Amino acid sequence: MSRVAHVIVLFVLLGFGFLPRTLAQDDASGGKAKTPSQAVLANWNDIGRKLLDMASDWSEDRYSYRLTPEVRTFQQVLLHVAGSNYDLVNHLSGKHLGDDANDPSVASYKTKEQTIAFLKKSIEDGEAEIKREGDSGIMTHLSGWIGYTEHMGEHYGLLVAYYRANGIVPPESRPRK
Repeated sequence: MSRVAHVIVLFVLLGFGFLPRTLAQDDASGGKAKTPSQAVLANWNDIGRKLLDMASDWSEDRYSYRLTPEVRTFQQVLLHVAGSNYDLVNHLSGKHLGDDANDPSVASYKTKEQTIAFLKKSIEDGEAEIKREGDSGIMTHLSGWIGYTEHMGEHYGLLVAYYRANGIVPPESRPRK
């Protein structure tokens, strides 16, 4: 899709309210509309925060838990998300950041702390790339940013199932204090 088509689609979605209000406006009272890069950044950081909350909340002794023998462990899901984040960031930036693997080895990230640090850094490096690209770069790569943010969201949903299967309420679903 051309850059002009991306801009048209984004503004149509924003204008007709198909994107969440938080992506289109600074506040619920109808504040200033966000730029495309601000909207992408808000979404990227929101799902990143949710994943980091889960990574911190889940006990280290359960990092090897998996729903079924065929799926990734909790830790492997987090490492996969971080590895995929770097796949996008490295492709767009032309740099070599993070791990080369889409599914980094648990042997390389032996502790909960190392896993969280790697995931956090992948989200921060994504944030830095969004800011570096600005609106024109974001519009050029919009489908990539949306796709990879959706990817993080899909894995967030998977980890919710890990929580529920263990009788634990995910952090985002807990009552606010």
